[in-house]
Amino acid sequence: MDTSEEAILRFCRRYVANLLDIEVDAVDPEADFDHLGIDSAIAVALLTEVEEHYDVDVAPETLFDNPTLRAVAVYLHEQLRQRVAP
Repeated sequence: MDTSEEAILRFCRRYVANLLDIEVDAVDPEADFDHLGIDSAIAVALLTEVEEHYDVDVAPETLFDNPTLRAVAVYLHEQLRQRVAP
């Protein structure tokens, strides 16, 4: 599985676009969640999907500390990289 920042970002953008019923290109990876229309229910759904897809535990406050999809992708990439590092 590709766990690069860009692959994680693509996954998150597709997932959010599907939930919001918009085109993937309309999901700005640099926009704050509230600007994208991501409320707490969608944030929890994203968090759950990311945890299942990447087999990683993510604390809910991570989304508050990383309030854009790009920031989430960077955070997840780092977590996954550390998990496989010797």
